[in-house]
Amino acid sequence: MSAADTLPRPARQGRLVLELRAGDSMVVNGAALQFKSRASVVLSNRARFLFGKQIMTPEAASTPARRVYFAIQAAYVSEEAERPRFLDLARGLAEDYARATTSRTARQLLAAAIADLEAGHCWEALRGVRELFPHDDAVLAGQGAGPPA
Repeated sequence: MSAADTLPRPARQGRLVLELRAGDSMVVNGAALQFKSRASVVLSNRARFLFGKQIMTPEAASTPARRVYFAIQAAYVSEEAERPRFLDLARGLAEDYARATTSRTARQLLAAAIADLEAGHCWEALRGVRELFPHDDAVLAGQGAGPPA
């Protein structure tokens, strides 16, 4: 038995293959990518990334829930030095929203999203905040509260 046989082996990282079309966008570790042609991208190690409809532009952050989403997105894909600023922004926006809404469900979703964010579960935080988009749209359109009650 050689010394190499007794050394611990690193855990295998999963590989993720993404099929992207011309014009698709992707953000990887803070770098914005735009694909000019169809491409297959293989992510072989840990990376902070979003692609396609997951990416929210600053202009699209036009409702309270979308502003929280945008701040969480920025915290997720930003460089380490910038992350605390965006975490604080996400917390503050979520707290403002929770104080302003009459929806108990919205407050619960916001609290869960911030807990996920602080635990490093950014995907779950983003997914939770997305559930509030129809509610915001309904309230801002003057139709009263949407799905969250």
